[in-house]
Amino acid sequence: MRLLWKLMTLGLLAVLGIWTQNSAPAAEITVYLNQATESGVRELAAGFEKATGHKVDVSFQGGPNLNQKINSGTGDVASLGLAQFDELVKGGKVVAGSVIEYARVGNGVAVKTGAPKPDISTPEAFKRAMLNAKSIGHTNAGTGPFNTRLFQKLGIYDDIKSKITIIEGRLVAAAVAAGDIEIGIQQTNVIQPHPGTEYLGPLPAELMEYGKVGAGVLTGSKQPEVAAAFIKFMADPANAALLRKGAMEPPAR
Repeated sequence: MRLLWKLMTLGLLAVLGIWTQNSAPAAEITVYLNQATESGVRELAAGFEKATGHKVDVSFQGGPNLNQKINSGTGDVASLGLAQFDELVKGGKVVAGSVIEYARVGNGVAVKTGAPKPDISTPEAFKRAMLNAKSIGHTNAGTGPFNTRLFQKLGIYDDIKSKITIIEGRLVAAAVAAGDIEIGIQQTNVIQPHPGTEYLGPLPAELMEYGKVGAGVLTGSKQPEVAAAFIKFMADPANAALLRKGAMEPPAR
């Protein structure tokens, strides 16, 4: 009888423990990010919400607004180019030791819908496409500067520099769709999909240069444990499919 009572008591405590755990209120965190990381984070946020019940507000901020938000002391997570975190940690805006590299991004190529689609599948084919193009557009932000090094590596920069347009204030794909440039090059997750354009694909593997992407906990976070858990989820190799769904890649291992 005493043993039965003990087992019943333990069972009741176990049920109460489960009920308490499951009834704990879900937290809500805010992620501040730029356009370069938005697609992958949105997919990861949806997966994290489904797995944990927590809410993730993905807040895209353009240009100076991103710095203002990060400096405001609000929000929980920042998602940026990995190199940008050094200053944020030194400035006390991001928690030291919380930054994790979770993705990498490379460049892809697009043309206007209905336009001829040149072969870019090999270094030689890509080189030929650049030499034959009437105009080429890319940015000088994010992975944009990679293109100058790429053209120099291929030995064609001097031949094509007069037909290169640096796109500012709008997406490269928007310039392609408008007919302002024939071929556009930008981050794979930013250049596609876009109305009025066709995505030719990423640069050939032999020519690809990747930008590293990281996430860190903001010092003003009201939910630092949930923020850290989300970052861990972002970097988990088991969730690489979510990153790829957002046209981004997990870090090289």
